[in-house]
Amino acid sequence: QITDEDIQTVTVGGYGLPAGVIKDKAAVIGKYAACDMVSEDFILPSKLTDNADSADDVFMNLDGSQVAMSITIQSFAGGLSGKLANGDIVQLIVNTDEDGCFIPDELQYVRVITSTTAKGIDKDELIRNEDGSYELPTTLTLLVDTYQAKLLAEYENNSKIHAVLVSRGNEKLANEFLEKQNKILDEVEVSDNG
Repeated sequence: QITDEDIQTVTVGGYGLPAGVIKDKAAVIGKYAACDMVSEDFILPSKLTDNADSADDVFMNLDGSQVAMSITIQSFAGGLSGKLANGDIVQLIVNTDEDGCFIPDELQYVRVITSTTAKGIDKDELIRNEDGSYELPTTLTLLVDTYQAKLLAEYENNSKIHAVLVSRGNEKLANEFLEKQNKILDEVEVSDNG
C-alpha cells in the first residue's frame, strides 16, 4: 500500500508529461502498486489499484471464515496455459473415471489467490526469462471455505481438475459470482447438517 512517505511531489514542465499523469497526492495515498515502480517515476492510473491482491496480502487477511488451499495444475491446459492471475474468478471442472466431467456446485466460483511455480515463485513475482518466456506455474492457490477445501483434497487425489476463467478485473462482477457461490454453499451445508 502506498503511503505519504512513499511519494514525493515535484514541479515539472508540462512538455513531454505523460497523458493522465496523476497530479494530486491524495489520489495516490492508500492505493496499491499494480506494477513495479522506480524512483522518480510518474504515477499513472494504470500503475495503481484499489485492491491488495498479492498472495501475502490475502494470507494476512485470512480470518478463519475462509482458508487458502493449493491444488496441483495437472496439465498445461488445466491451469489455463499459465494465464491465471491473482484475483481471477474461476470455475473448477472435475474429470473422474466414474462420473466424467462436471462442475461441482460447490466449486462454481472460486477466487484465485495466486499460481506458483515448482520453485515456489508466485505469479505476481515472476521475472521474465532471457528468451522472453516465463516459468509455468505448477499449483493454484485458491480462497475457499473448509467444505470446499475438503472437496478439493478429495478431487486432487481421485481426479483431474481444470480451471476455467470466469471473471478478471471486474470486482463488482466477481463479488456477484462469489455471492452466488456463498448461497450454494449455505444450501449444501444446511442439507449436510439436516
